[in-house]
Amino acid sequence: MALFIAKRLGAALLLVIGTVLVAFLLTAVLPGDAATARLGERAAADPAIVAAMRESMGLDRPLYEQFAIYLGNLFQGDLGQSVQTSRAVLTDLQLFGPASAELALTATIIAVVVGGGLGIIAALRANRPIDNVLRAVSLGGVSVPIFWLALIATAIFSTQLRWFPSSGRLDAGAIPPPRVTGFYTIDSLLAGNLPLFAEAVGHLILPAIVLSAPMVGLLMRFTRASVLDVLGQEYIRAAEAKGLSGPSVVFGHVLRGALVPVITVVGTAFASLLAGTVLVEQIFAWPGIGSYAYRAASTLDLSAIVGVTIFVALIYILVNLATDILYGIIDPRIRRA
Repeated sequence: MALFIAKRLGAALLLVIGTVLVAFLLTAVLPGDAATARLGERAAADPAIVAAMRESMGLDRPLYEQFAIYLGNLFQGDLGQSVQTSRAVLTDLQLFGPASAELALTATIIAVVVGGGLGIIAALRANRPIDNVLRAVSLGGVSVPIFWLALIATAIFSTQLRWFPSSGRLDAGAIPPPRVTGFYTIDSLLAGNLPLFAEAVGHLILPAIVLSAPMVGLLMRFTRASVLDVLGQEYIRAAEAKGLSGPSVVFGHVLRGALVPVITVVGTAFASLLAGTVLVEQIFAWPGIGSYAYRAASTLDLSAIVGVTIFVALIYILVNLATDILYGIIDPRIRRA
């Protein structure tokens, strides 16, 4: 197992270096000038000021030198300074990252519980009316545009019914809990502030449900297919022939065999949710990485763009690494492959 993990870590390190190189090169060929974007309209009209800014930012050097300097700074934890916030990009990621992580993690939990549970029910009742209904629901969840669903959910549950707040992580004027994890739900519990916890949960539920909708449909379909495949195996029929009860067969044998492909979907979907929350965060005014990335792209904030790109890539790499390790734990044959 140690050798298996070491191989995966080595591959992950190479992927990180490759990702940094690609992200840096892409920003180098983007139209526009980072120096003029940082200076502003009036100062950018003076060529001398622009030249001085380009020199201070290292943009007058060859591209390979710029990359070497950036890589050296990166290994020291320096991702550069953001134009839009005038803070270090790493500081911004630490501020905005937990908001997106809390939203994506909640959406993933909802999707696993709802999508996984309904997928198992659909498989156990295959080709019956409830299976047909659940398959139609899963198709709708995958097909409905998430921005449309977010707007409809806001109009119904926030504007009309007033069940949930429509924006932000807390009510206007509310004081956030002392920062420990950056997750308002967890931090408010750690502070012993139950009213603030309830408020944070109320703001979190609606965007999390909207964000989880495509994943619920996808996970339902994959779980159904995986469980049906395992149900057809000989060892399942042998377990049933021994007189084991239905729940014992399902939870003791079927789910373990069906977990490997489902874990792949859950891991990839979680990384996608964390990286692709731009629309949901914009509609619900959620102060996360998605909103930060949108503003960075709008203002040609190259340091922030590269920082977000590296952050998202790291999330994908770490999630895939965790998925590979779980594979090895669940199915020892994979460790020997």
